[in-house]
Amino acid sequence: MSGSWLFKGFKKLGLAVGFSFASFVVHAAEAPEWEQTLRNAINTSLGAVTQGQLQVQEVRETQMPGLYELIMSSGEILLSDRTGQFLITGELYMTQAQGLTNLTAQTRQVQVKDWIAGVPEDQMIIFSPENPQATITVFTDVDCTYCRRLHHDIEAINERGIAVRYMAYPRGGAESTAYPKMISVWCAPDRKVALTQAKNGQNLPDRDCQNTVLNHHALGNRIGITGTPAIILPDGTLVPGYMEVDRLSALVLGQ
Repeated sequence: MSGSWLFKGFKKLGLAVGFSFASFVVHAAEAPEWEQTLRNAINTSLGAVTQGQLQVQEVRETQMPGLYELIMSSGEILLSDRTGQFLITGELYMTQAQGLTNLTAQTRQVQVKDWIAGVPEDQMIIFSPENPQATITVFTDVDCTYCRRLHHDIEAINERGIAVRYMAYPRGGAESTAYPKMISVWCAPDRKVALTQAKNGQNLPDRDCQNTVLNHHALGNRIGITGTPAIILPDGTLVPGYMEVDRLSALVLGQ
Protein backbone atom coordinates (compact mmCIF):
# COMPACT_ATOMS: atom_id res chain seq x y z
CA MET A 1 0.00 0.00 0.00
CA SER A 2 1.60 3.30 -1.03
CA GLY A 3 1.89 6.25 1.32
CA SER A 4 0.06 8.56 -1.09
CA TRP A 5 -2.93 6.18 -1.27
CA LEU A 6 -3.10 5.96 2.50
CA PHE A 7 -2.92 9.74 2.86
CA LYS A 8 -5.84 10.17 0.47
CA GLY A 9 -7.76 7.52 2.37
CA PHE A 10 -7.30 9.23 5.71
CA LYS A 11 -8.13 12.62 4.20
CA LYS A 12 -11.38 11.09 2.99
CA LEU A 13 -12.06 9.56 6.40
CA GLY A 14 -11.03 12.53 8.48
CA LEU A 15 -12.13 15.35 6.15
CA ALA A 16 -10.77 17.99 8.49
CA VAL A 17 -7.44 16.83 9.84
CA GLY A 18 -6.30 20.27 10.94
CA PHE A 19 -8.23 20.48 14.22
CA SER A 20 -6.48 21.56 17.41
CA PHE A 21 -4.21 19.04 19.11
CA ALA A 22 -4.59 20.70 22.55
CA SER A 23 -6.52 17.86 24.12
CA PHE A 24 -4.13 15.37 22.52
CA VAL A 25 -1.23 16.98 24.35
CA VAL A 26 -3.01 16.87 27.71
CA HIS A 27 -4.11 13.26 27.40
CA ALA A 28 -0.73 12.13 26.07
CA ALA A 29 1.15 13.73 28.97
CA GLU A 30 -0.90 11.72 31.47
CA ALA A 31 -0.75 8.41 29.58
CA PRO A 32 0.92 5.26 30.98
CA GLU A 33 4.03 3.95 29.27
CA TRP A 34 2.29 1.35 27.08
CA GLU A 35 -0.11 4.01 25.81
CA GLN A 36 2.74 6.39 25.06
CA THR A 37 4.35 3.60 23.02
CA LEU A 38 1.10 2.99 21.14
CA ARG A 39 0.62 6.71 20.44
CA ASN A 40 4.20 7.14 19.26
CA ALA A 41 3.94 4.18 16.89
CA ILE A 42 0.68 5.36 15.35
CA ASN A 43 1.64 9.04 15.20
CA THR A 44 4.99 8.24 13.59
CA SER A 45 3.45 5.98 10.97
CA LEU A 46 0.48 8.19 10.13
CA GLY A 47 2.63 11.29 10.37
CA ALA A 48 4.72 9.97 7.50
CA VAL A 49 1.70 9.85 5.19
CA THR A 50 -0.32 12.85 6.47
CA GLN A 51 2.52 15.32 6.97
CA GLY A 52 1.90 15.12 10.72
CA GLN A 53 -1.69 16.33 10.46
CA LEU A 54 -3.40 13.20 11.80
CA GLN A 55 -2.59 12.30 15.41
CA VAL A 56 -4.00 10.17 18.24
CA GLN A 57 -6.12 12.32 20.52
CA GLU A 58 -7.43 9.66 22.90
CA VAL A 59 -6.99 5.93 23.54
CA ARG A 60 -9.84 3.83 24.94
CA GLU A 61 -10.15 0.16 25.79
CA THR A 62 -12.81 -1.77 23.88
CA GLN A 63 -14.82 -4.76 25.04
CA MET A 64 -12.56 -6.96 22.91
CA PRO A 65 -9.44 -7.88 24.94
CA GLY A 66 -6.27 -6.39 23.48
CA LEU A 67 -8.08 -4.04 21.06
CA TYR A 68 -8.17 -0.28 21.56
CA GLU A 69 -10.17 2.57 20.06
CA LEU A 70 -8.10 5.49 18.85
CA ILE A 71 -9.91 8.82 18.69
CA MET A 72 -8.00 10.80 16.09
CA SER A 73 -7.52 14.56 15.85
CA SER A 74 -9.93 14.48 12.89
CA GLY A 75 -12.64 12.83 14.98
CA GLU A 76 -12.23 9.56 13.09
CA ILE A 77 -12.25 6.34 15.15
CA LEU A 78 -9.58 3.75 14.37
CA LEU A 79 -8.66 0.48 16.10
CA SER A 80 -5.27 -0.80 17.18
CA ASP A 81 -3.57 -3.49 19.21
CA ARG A 82 -1.74 -2.50 22.41
CA THR A 83 1.60 -2.01 20.65
CA GLY A 84 0.38 0.22 17.84
CA GLN A 85 1.91 -2.13 15.29
CA PHE A 86 -1.46 -3.00 13.74
CA LEU A 87 -4.11 -0.49 12.68
CA ILE A 88 -7.68 -1.23 11.63
CA THR A 89 -10.21 1.04 9.93
CA GLY A 90 -13.85 0.05 10.11
CA GLU A 91 -16.55 -0.87 12.61
CA LEU A 92 -16.23 -3.08 15.67
CA TYR A 93 -19.27 -5.28 16.35
CA MET A 94 -20.12 -7.43 19.33
CA THR A 95 -22.18 -10.54 18.70
CA GLN A 96 -25.10 -11.22 21.02
CA ALA A 97 -27.98 -13.69 21.08
CA GLN A 98 -30.36 -10.97 19.87
CA GLY A 99 -28.07 -9.80 17.06
CA LEU A 100 -25.10 -7.48 16.52
CA THR A 101 -24.13 -4.36 18.46
CA ASN A 102 -22.01 -1.77 16.65
CA LEU A 103 -19.61 -0.61 19.36
CA THR A 104 -17.88 1.90 17.07
CA ALA A 105 -21.23 3.51 16.25
CA GLN A 106 -21.93 3.85 19.97
CA THR A 107 -18.68 5.76 20.46
CA ARG A 108 -19.37 7.94 17.44
CA GLN A 109 -22.88 8.69 18.73
CA VAL A 110 -21.51 10.03 22.03
CA GLN A 111 -18.92 12.09 20.12
CA VAL A 112 -21.56 13.72 17.94
CA LYS A 113 -23.80 14.47 20.91
CA ASP A 114 -20.89 16.19 22.69
CA TRP A 115 -19.85 18.17 19.59
CA ILE A 116 -23.39 19.44 19.05
CA ALA A 117 -23.72 20.32 22.75
CA GLY A 118 -20.62 22.47 22.36
CA VAL A 119 -22.27 24.76 19.79
CA PRO A 120 -23.96 27.80 21.40
CA GLU A 121 -27.63 28.03 20.51
CA ASP A 122 -27.24 31.67 19.50
CA GLN A 123 -25.28 30.37 16.49
CA MET A 124 -28.30 28.30 15.40
CA ILE A 125 -31.68 29.20 13.94
CA ILE A 126 -34.31 27.65 16.19
CA PHE A 127 -37.97 26.87 15.54
CA SER A 128 -39.48 25.60 18.74
CA PRO A 129 -42.85 25.02 20.43
CA GLU A 130 -43.37 26.65 23.82
CA ASN A 131 -42.50 23.54 25.82
CA PRO A 132 -40.60 21.12 23.56
CA GLN A 133 -40.50 17.45 24.47
CA ALA A 134 -37.38 16.89 22.38
CA THR A 135 -34.92 18.80 20.21
CA ILE A 136 -33.31 17.81 16.93
CA THR A 137 -30.44 19.58 15.17
CA VAL A 138 -30.59 19.81 11.39
CA PHE A 139 -27.70 20.66 9.07
CA THR A 140 -29.33 22.46 6.16
CA ASP A 141 -28.67 24.03 2.76
CA VAL A 142 -31.11 26.69 1.54
CA ASP A 143 -30.92 25.40 -2.06
CA CYS A 144 -31.54 21.75 -1.13
CA THR A 145 -34.92 20.45 -2.33
CA TYR A 146 -35.47 18.09 0.58
CA CYS A 147 -34.27 20.73 3.07
CA ARG A 148 -37.05 22.94 1.73
CA ARG A 149 -39.49 20.10 2.07
CA LEU A 150 -38.49 19.52 5.70
CA HIS A 151 -38.83 23.25 6.41
CA HIS A 152 -42.31 23.15 4.91
CA ASP A 153 -43.11 20.64 7.68
CA ILE A 154 -41.68 22.83 10.46
CA GLU A 155 -45.03 23.83 11.97
CA ALA A 156 -46.23 20.22 12.00
CA ILE A 157 -42.96 19.12 13.63
CA ASN A 158 -43.30 21.82 16.28
CA GLU A 159 -46.93 20.83 16.89
CA ARG A 160 -45.69 17.37 17.84
CA GLY A 161 -43.53 18.89 20.56
CA ILE A 162 -40.22 18.82 18.69
CA ALA A 163 -37.88 21.82 18.46
CA VAL A 164 -35.70 22.16 15.36
CA ARG A 165 -32.29 23.80 15.61
CA TYR A 166 -30.78 24.61 12.22
CA MET A 167 -27.06 24.67 11.51
CA ALA A 168 -25.56 25.76 8.20
CA TYR A 169 -24.23 23.19 5.74
CA PRO A 170 -23.83 24.71 2.26
CA ARG A 171 -22.98 21.70 0.15
CA GLY A 172 -19.67 22.43 -1.52
CA GLY A 173 -18.62 24.79 1.24
CA ALA A 174 -17.43 28.30 0.39
CA GLU A 175 -17.44 27.46 -3.34
CA SER A 176 -21.15 26.62 -3.44
CA THR A 177 -23.85 28.97 -4.74
CA ALA A 178 -25.69 28.50 -1.45
CA TYR A 179 -22.80 29.85 0.65
CA PRO A 180 -23.42 33.62 0.13
CA LYS A 181 -27.16 33.04 0.56
CA MET A 182 -26.57 31.34 3.88
CA ILE A 183 -24.36 34.20 5.03
CA SER A 184 -27.24 36.55 4.16
CA VAL A 185 -29.53 34.37 6.29
CA TRP A 186 -27.18 34.13 9.27
CA CYS A 187 -26.49 37.90 9.12
CA ALA A 188 -30.17 38.89 8.84
CA PRO A 189 -31.83 40.85 11.66
CA ASP A 190 -34.48 38.11 11.82
CA ARG A 191 -32.78 34.88 10.85
CA LYS A 192 -35.93 32.75 11.10
CA VAL A 193 -37.74 34.95 8.60
CA ALA A 194 -34.70 35.10 6.32
CA LEU A 195 -34.25 31.33 6.37
CA THR A 196 -37.89 30.78 5.45
CA GLN A 197 -37.63 33.32 2.65
CA ALA A 198 -34.47 31.71 1.26
CA LYS A 199 -36.05 28.26 1.36
CA ASN A 200 -39.05 29.65 -0.50
CA GLY A 201 -36.71 30.73 -3.27
CA GLN A 202 -36.86 34.45 -2.51
CA ASN A 203 -33.83 36.58 -3.24
CA LEU A 204 -32.28 38.06 -0.11
CA PRO A 205 -30.25 41.26 0.03
CA ASP A 206 -26.51 40.65 0.19
CA ARG A 207 -25.34 40.77 3.77
CA ASP A 208 -22.04 40.15 5.49
CA CYS A 209 -21.05 39.92 9.13
CA GLN A 210 -19.00 37.77 11.45
CA ASN A 211 -20.75 34.42 11.09
CA THR A 212 -20.38 30.70 11.80
CA VAL A 213 -21.47 29.24 8.46
CA LEU A 214 -18.10 27.66 7.64
CA ASN A 215 -17.62 26.55 11.25
CA HIS A 216 -20.91 24.67 11.01
CA HIS A 217 -19.82 23.21 7.68
CA ALA A 218 -16.51 22.02 9.17
CA LEU A 219 -18.34 20.38 12.08
CA GLY A 220 -20.72 18.69 9.65
CA ASN A 221 -17.74 17.30 7.77
CA ARG A 222 -16.20 16.07 11.00
CA ILE A 223 -19.43 14.29 11.88
CA GLY A 224 -19.41 12.65 8.46
CA ILE A 225 -22.28 14.50 6.81
CA THR A 226 -22.25 14.18 3.03
CA GLY A 227 -25.67 15.57 2.13
CA THR A 228 -28.61 17.54 3.43
CA PRO A 229 -30.81 17.59 5.34
CA ALA A 230 -28.81 15.77 8.00
CA ILE A 231 -30.75 15.27 11.21
CA ILE A 232 -29.01 14.77 14.56
CA LEU A 233 -31.29 13.12 17.13
CA PRO A 234 -31.07 14.02 20.85
CA ASP A 235 -28.83 11.00 21.55
CA GLY A 236 -26.33 11.95 18.81
CA THR A 237 -27.63 9.55 16.15
CA LEU A 238 -27.22 10.86 12.60
CA VAL A 239 -30.22 10.40 10.31
CA PRO A 240 -29.31 11.33 6.72
CA GLY A 241 -31.98 12.76 4.46
CA TYR A 242 -35.59 13.84 4.69
CA MET A 243 -38.11 11.98 6.82
CA GLU A 244 -41.86 12.65 6.75
CA VAL A 245 -43.38 14.11 9.90
CA ASP A 246 -45.06 11.06 11.42
CA ARG A 247 -42.01 8.84 11.02
CA LEU A 248 -39.68 11.56 12.30
CA SER A 249 -41.91 12.23 15.33
CA ALA A 250 -42.11 8.54 16.18
CA LEU A 251 -38.33 8.19 15.91
CA VAL A 252 -37.55 11.28 18.00
CA LEU A 253 -40.17 10.92 20.71
CA GLY A 254 -39.72 7.16 20.94
CA GLN A 255 -36.12 7.46 22.17
